Amino acid sequence: MSDPDGGRILVAGIGNIFLGDDAFGVEVVRNLRDAVIPPGVDVSDYGIRGMHLAYDLLDGRHDVLVMVDALPLDEPPGTLAVIQVDLDDPGWTLRPADVLEAPAADAHGMDPESVLRLLRSLGGTVDRVLVVGCRPAVLDERMGLSAPVAAAIDEAVRMVVGIAQEEAARLTAGRAGEAAASGSRKGVGADA
Repeated sequence: MSDPDGGRILVAGIGNIFLGDDAFGVEVVRNLRDAVIPPGVDVSDYGIRGMHLAYDLLDGRHDVLVMVDALPLDEPPGTLAVIQVDLDDPGWTLRPADVLEAPAADAHGMDPESVLRLLRSLGGTVDRVLVVGCRPAVLDERMGLSAPVAAAIDEAVRMVVGIAQEEAARLTAGRAGEAAASGSRKGVGADA
């Protein structure tokens, strides 16, 4: 599941550019193209292709998923938040009865929660999931972000870059620790 150099991170921009502030994640990812990000970080605009994201995660290449999306926070529009998702929580696993009651997945209208549920139901997982979200002001049919959400883009880019740097360092340190522990176990076995 891990990159031999320390693991991979996927930053996924999510949202519909035709629904105002729902384009937040797409705009952040677009602005990341000029940012300096660590090696091992993949940045992709998934837009409304949530099913595509779930299937991409099934290959196990990524240890960390950072989803960037508009979120219904109980704060003023333009407020940013980082949420850690615990995929080990049983609430993320669909039970057989849930599958029968749930409507068929809409490949072009899946929110982050639906993407993660689909991933789990397909047997996939990712070690760590973070959501960088922004409280939208306008979700009507229109192109362009509202003023408070547009004003939050630069800070959101800085947040995502910081998270990518922290997660890359954590993954690299974890791999170095695993390699050292493996080497010391080999040494003990060879001397015994």
